[in-house]
Amino acid sequence: MSTDDGEFHGPSILEFFPGPLLFEGTAFEINRIQLVRFVAVAALILVFWLGTRHMRVVPGRFQSLVEMGLDLVRVNIADDLLGKTDGKRFLPLLTTIFFMVLFMNLTGVIPLLNVAGTSVIGVPLVLAIVAYVAFIYAGVKKSPKNFFKNSLFPAGVPWPVYIIVTPIEFISTFIIRPITLTLRLMMNMIVGHLLLVLFFAATQFFVVQLGGWWTLLGVGSLAFGLIFTLFEILVAVLQAYVFALLTAVYIQLAVAEEH
Repeated sequence: MSTDDGEFHGPSILEFFPGPLLFEGTAFEINRIQLVRFVAVAALILVFWLGTRHMRVVPGRFQSLVEMGLDLVRVNIADDLLGKTDGKRFLPLLTTIFFMVLFMNLTGVIPLLNVAGTSVIGVPLVLAIVAYVAFIYAGVKKSPKNFFKNSLFPAGVPWPVYIIVTPIEFISTFIIRPITLTLRLMMNMIVGHLLLVLFFAATQFFVVQLGGWWTLLGVGSLAFGLIFTLFEILVAVLQAYVFALLTAVYIQLAVAEEH
């Protein structure tokens, strides 16, 4: 970003650790990213309330849009991976995860908000823990006695080899999965935010502070910023889909017949 010293300073990771914005010094202290999360949740509730309060057999445009999103999770994630029975059981969880991640991701490209609610570890970590608990619950519910045994001691492996295989299975199944779910989402949103800030801050620096022929570079950085904004919207949708999809995959692995 540009500063009063006339030099350009790029965005830094410190942007994700803002100071208090509301109720400073109290137990209810809220910073900018927390406020963005509240806005995203409020927007999510409002959209579903408006889209479902007057359900019609022949849906209007807004109801159709909401139903399209719901069908995306139900058909392409829940039913395809878990089948009708298990898909119906876990559909509320998968739907909540998908739309919560989607709305919090999209705040990163909305003017005046300009930061994703998932760009700080809190929300991605909580959702990863929820997915992890659902995975454990599904496996134990399916096979109370054999879930952990089959997860840590795969069939067909010679007993001496379990000395190597079991620690690897434990780490990959019960530790790496929630960590990768968390980091994949968070890091994508961090990188997206930093790039957008870089492009638009560079535009302001070239056009406002330098002027002259530098304005041409400002036009170029603005064009890249606008293009990358569209790309960031795509990333926001894909990350929501991937997070819900992987949650369903883990649940499917837990309820597989060998467990």
